[in-house]
Amino acid sequence: MEEKKKVVPIIVEGALHEWPKGEITYSEVVTLEVPDYAQHPEITYSVKYVRGHGSKPEGTLSSGSSVKVKEGMIFSVSETGQS
Repeated sequence: MEEKKKVVPIIVEGALHEWPKGEITYSEVVTLEVPDYAQHPEITYSVKYVRGHGSKPEGTLSSGSSVKVKEGMIFSVSETGQS
């Protein structure tokens, strides 16, 4: 029997998402908020989070980075407008 990966609820820009326990990358967070993100690589986003794990309860995700997800973690995604 295949073991189902545990999911945790996270919030991206006020919308609830179920995410597999583990890590989430900058591009995965942005894609949850902006589904066509991959088609617009010229647009950059600022990704901030709060309610993260003990050692890094809040911070900023930059392109190419990832963070361990935690139940109830909140992400904000805003377009920086720079290309």
